[in-house]
Amino acid sequence: MILAVAGGKGGVGKSTVALNVAAELDAVLVDADLGMADLPHGPGPDLHDVLAGRADAIEAVRERGAGGVDVLPCGRTLAGARAADATELVEALRRVEAHYGAVVVDCPAGMAADAGLPLYAADSCLLVSTPDGVAVPDALRTKALARVLDAGVERVVLNRAHDPPVERVERTLGAPVTVVPEHEAVDRARNDGRAVAAVAPECVPAERFRDLVSGLQ
Repeated sequence: MILAVAGGKGGVGKSTVALNVAAELDAVLVDADLGMADLPHGPGPDLHDVLAGRADAIEAVRERGAGGVDVLPCGRTLAGARAADATELVEALRRVEAHYGAVVVDCPAGMAADAGLPLYAADSCLLVSTPDGVAVPDALRTKALARVLDAGVERVVLNRAHDPPVERVERTLGAPVTVVPEHEAVDRARNDGRAVAAVAPECVPAERFRDLVSGLQ
């Protein structure tokens, strides 16, 4: 299973959602934002190397890397991004899926071709948005792209939200909504590169992420 975590607008907390979903699913988390990697990175081959033909996708996975989650990180250099052949991403994701089973892909923001490739490889996707008037329309455009690429939208995550217009967003985006409120544990977990459940397992965001994943299975 390949699950894409996507959202048209940057800064909505997509990487945070992807990390927490991967932790709950015990999946490999792939940072597919080739130009603006956001997930923890360490020494060793990365996705840039894989897409440039310098490393195998399995070799590049850091087992129990980010806060106990298996991660295939992306490089952070302009030279690495230029050397990467983005068209190889689909094959790399499928290779990781064949070896590990479940894969969660942190997609790049926007509507460029590199945002479409993870959706093309994915079986389904989660849309991440904040409840503001800019992010939701961008998520709607991402949903349209996912539909064209046959990556059905499983759920919508309204991130950093308090008392949002859930019914209106569900009607607009056509999928059940999970609300993840702002919480200091989320900030603390993000700063530590860990899942919220590893920092404060009883907090509301941790419960929401568990509920989110139970709705996927």
